[in-house]
Amino acid sequence: MSKFSAFVALTVWLVIAGQPAFGLQQGDDVQEPASAQRNLVPVRVHAPIRLDGVLDEPAWHGAAVAKDFIQNDPREGQPATYDTEVRVLYDAEALYLGVFAKDDKPAGIIVSDLKKDFNTANSDGFRVIIDTFLDGRNGYVFAINPAGAKWDAQISNEGRESNANWDGIWQVKTRIDELGWYAEIKIPFRTLKFANGDPQTWGLNFERKIRRLNENSYWSPVPRIYSLERVSLAGRMQNITGVRPGRNLRVKPYALASSNAVSNVPAERNAQAGVDVKLGVTNSLTADFTVNTDFSQVEADEQQVNLSRFGLMFPEKRDFFLENSGIFLFGDGGSPGGGAAAGRQNGSQDMRLFFSRRIGLSDDGNAIPILGGTRLTGRMGRYSLGALNIQERHLGSVPATNFAALRMRRDILANSDIGLVLLNKDEAGPGYNRVAGLDANFRFGFLSLNGYAAKTFSPDFAVPGSGSDFATRANFNYQTRKWQVRGHYNTVGERFHDELGFVPRVGVDNALLYGGISLRPRWLSNLGIRETRPHWQMDLFRRKDGSGLESLYQDFHLPLTFQSGSFIEVGANPNIEEIRRPFAINSARNIRVDAGRYEFTEWFVIWRTNSSRSFSFDSRLSVGDFYDGTRTGYTFGPTVRVNEHFNASANLQINDIRLSTGAYVSKLATVRLNYNYNTRTFLNALLQYNADTRQWSSNLRFNVIHRPLSDFFLVYNERRDEFSGTVTRALVAKVTYLIAF
Repeated sequence: MSKFSAFVALTVWLVIAGQPAFGLQQGDDVQEPASAQRNLVPVRVHAPIRLDGVLDEPAWHGAAVAKDFIQNDPREGQPATYDTEVRVLYDAEALYLGVFAKDDKPAGIIVSDLKKDFNTANSDGFRVIIDTFLDGRNGYVFAINPAGAKWDAQISNEGRESNANWDGIWQVKTRIDELGWYAEIKIPFRTLKFANGDPQTWGLNFERKIRRLNENSYWSPVPRIYSLERVSLAGRMQNITGVRPGRNLRVKPYALASSNAVSNVPAERNAQAGVDVKLGVTNSLTADFTVNTDFSQVEADEQQVNLSRFGLMFPEKRDFFLENSGIFLFGDGGSPGGGAAAGRQNGSQDMRLFFSRRIGLSDDGNAIPILGGTRLTGRMGRYSLGALNIQERHLGSVPATNFAALRMRRDILANSDIGLVLLNKDEAGPGYNRVAGLDANFRFGFLSLNGYAAKTFSPDFAVPGSGSDFATRANFNYQTRKWQVRGHYNTVGERFHDELGFVPRVGVDNALLYGGISLRPRWLSNLGIRETRPHWQMDLFRRKDGSGLESLYQDFHLPLTFQSGSFIEVGANPNIEEIRRPFAINSARNIRVDAGRYEFTEWFVIWRTNSSRSFSFDSRLSVGDFYDGTRTGYTFGPTVRVNEHFNASANLQINDIRLSTGAYVSKLATVRLNYNYNTRTFLNALLQYNADTRQWSSNLRFNVIHRPLSDFFLVYNERRDEFSGTVTRALVAKVTYLIAF
């Protein structure tokens, strides 16, 4: 029996063996239980509420109470192991939530972090979602842990677009005693957008996480395949009267001083200032203005090892571009299929029509100064609108450039939408690049359908040759509690040239198909395994010029998720690559992959331990052929959490590559150190070494939130190049001060 046959046989046996008894752990494929939605009427108060984590004001005793939370994982539909009571009050200024998270083993409460926008998956926690327009699509999410750390986000289209970099003004105080933990949360109405009028009815739901049990429960029940972002399943908060959104005018100036030095050259010192302004044009539309924009406080990029012939996509980290960024997503957002990253070494090759890192950053990640810009985002009835205009300054060989983006989307049917996008890049001189596209997204219960068509416009000298300048895509996703099947068909023309997006391949037709099944048989539960999700994926690329296959990736994966949250996955990733032109896989050592057809398979195992423990790690081991040689890959990433104040993590990635043109060992080491003095003061360090480029880099950031959404940053960056001996250093001190009206 071949290795593939053995793998398929094991998967089929698991599917068959898992069928007889799923009980409450598996559930039947039923439609969303709209009848299970809950309602409450918050009580208006006139006496002040002091936020101290103690629910001792008389108003709390007469407040509306949300309780009797229902699990969605691990035992869907069953009462929570420890119930949660949420009291809801409001006055003319704010909404107040009084949370009592019951727990008769408070010593087992897990708090892993204090930092702003903490990792909500690794702690006990509480989240609330508020749908102020009651459209069943969009909302605000606020999350806390028992130590009072905060996380917030805007979500659109029920979580298909989530902006965790949105920051609202709100407050929380918490405490822990022998009965559990408590929180008092104040969310000012000026933080939210909603329509004028009385009475108001908003969508509302609460989520409680008990991390040591790996249990999630909800006030308004949510099936296991969904999460809190499924706002159409939220309950209702009714009869809110006498409240108005704020004027929503925020002015946030900044000032900074910096020093930059290269090796022994005297340091260059600089000082500058700028301002960001946020204005509520209507109750649901916001205009942003930025002048002399600066992002010096943003964390450095994590380096990546590129083992493919395509470019890498680094994530956007700059606040101005992250806020409301979801509205500019096009089609299905270019989300990768499951497991593809393992087979391709560098993740999905899906294109993204609009990629904001094209603005204000060069191809090698260096900053290009931005003179200023404007943005308008929000909703107008059934329409979502996004407009962006940014002016880059001239820098070296990069001419002054203007970037513009317009995105409009209209809600149709119960939970679907159609939209358009227009993108424009104009350089000083004859250069320009424009993109126009239409998309549609439909959801019918468990089935989602979406697609788009886009066309680019550029001068002939910028895109020589012949071929199409269109890109199209059709996508489907069918997901129930047990089954998931998805796929897409994508075409990208030879002359499709999008300078505002991420387009790794042109002149290709791409077909993807994924199939997986979620199994929770009782016999696996007896072994401490919560779920197995065997799946297969095929990702096929063919050249549009008729020359045949370009790439074929397949994934045969068998993952096991344990009750504790630890995870093991084994699998095989067969690959076929048709290389038409040689490419350098390691330029420094002049090691290349020659033209030809290559068939090779990677075998791998992944092991992740329970990330909520004081010590945990991620690891991956892979072996197999690689083009005309072999590759053995090792990844090991330990994390140590001393307490909620201090944690440290490291990641070592080693690739031992042996090809006919040469052999080398690639090493990339990353170390993170985080010390959180409290929920407003943080010290972070990111240290990296890349053996391929023989470069050391360090990024140290000290951050104090001296008032809501106002910061002081002290940032030190250093890079050492062992080849040239060059050392660059930069020290930046920056202060921001938010004035809200």
